Amino acid sequence: MEEKDLNFDNRIPLEDLKNAVDQIKSELRKVIVGQDQFVELLIVALLADGHVLIEGVPGIAKTITAKLFAKVLKTNFSRIQFTPDLMPSDVLGTSILNMKDSEFEFKPGPIFSNIVLIDEINRAPAKTQAALFETMEERQATIDGKTYTFEAPFMVLATQNPIEQEGTYALPEAQLDRFIFKIKVDYPSLEDEIKIIDSHHKRQGQLPQTIIESVLDTKSLEEYKSKTQAIVVEEKIIKYIAEIVSKTRNHPHLYLGGSPRASISILNTAKAFAAINGRDFVIPEDVKKAVKPVLNHRIILTPEREMEGMTTEQVVDMIVQSVEVPR
Repeated sequence: MEEKDLNFDNRIPLEDLKNAVDQIKSELRKVIVGQDQFVELLIVALLADGHVLIEGVPGIAKTITAKLFAKVLKTNFSRIQFTPDLMPSDVLGTSILNMKDSEFEFKPGPIFSNIVLIDEINRAPAKTQAALFETMEERQATIDGKTYTFEAPFMVLATQNPIEQEGTYALPEAQLDRFIFKIKVDYPSLEDEIKIIDSHHKRQGQLPQTIIESVLDTKSLEEYKSKTQAIVVEEKIIKYIAEIVSKTRNHPHLYLGGSPRASISILNTAKAFAAINGRDFVIPEDVKKAVKPVLNHRIILTPEREMEGMTTEQVVDMIVQSVEVPR
């Protein structure tokens, strides 16, 4: 009996996208050691058209990873250092009187870029945080009654120090919800620490930015995003996502559950995971990989569970295990 060919061709050609992702990873590995999951989540967020919050103690390469990630993309980049005295106009821009024609002229702030790195986002007060709400959700800014639309792509990479540290403000829930992921970056292992020190020594003062090559332009990126959006998602996968998020809203360990924006973020993330793996359809494993980074900053533990030392990640694991995986 003749053996049947079980290889199915993708309906969406994803070879170029997969190659571009591999190139980005290999470029960043020239400098960034042992942060493969962090880098992969940044790429996934880019394809899913989301913003990323990066949390960790100072000195563990949060900022340099974000800067080098912007370097591998042939796009504009700006950096804003948040401080307690920063005003909304320092972020959005301001209108200045032009003495030549006696009219006010708008001077755009650093938020008008493609990849925007906000360093130590939780050091600025609520008034400045509020200036980001419209820009992050609607990709536009309204100043003096006039709306300015941002050019695509627009992605905010924000770093924050753990809230136990000096001089930090907790971000409001409405702002946290606008980040597709919160990525927690931890101290490296001993082996990785040795590689980091060795790599720094071998560079002999050469700046990391000079080693990294740009590999992805805006046109290709927009094309890859469109392909990601077109990834096939079956009805049972959509139901699986909805059941997981719904369970966060009535879980005894949780004070606040995930919003419908969280469900959509899981969907978009699962599509991006499928795309970077060269698949044009979503499987339950893609959803499982998406759930933790999407939900861990959107759900809030009850005070009792928090006092017991429980984490949001543990509750997410419990919920995922309690929902039947579609076959």
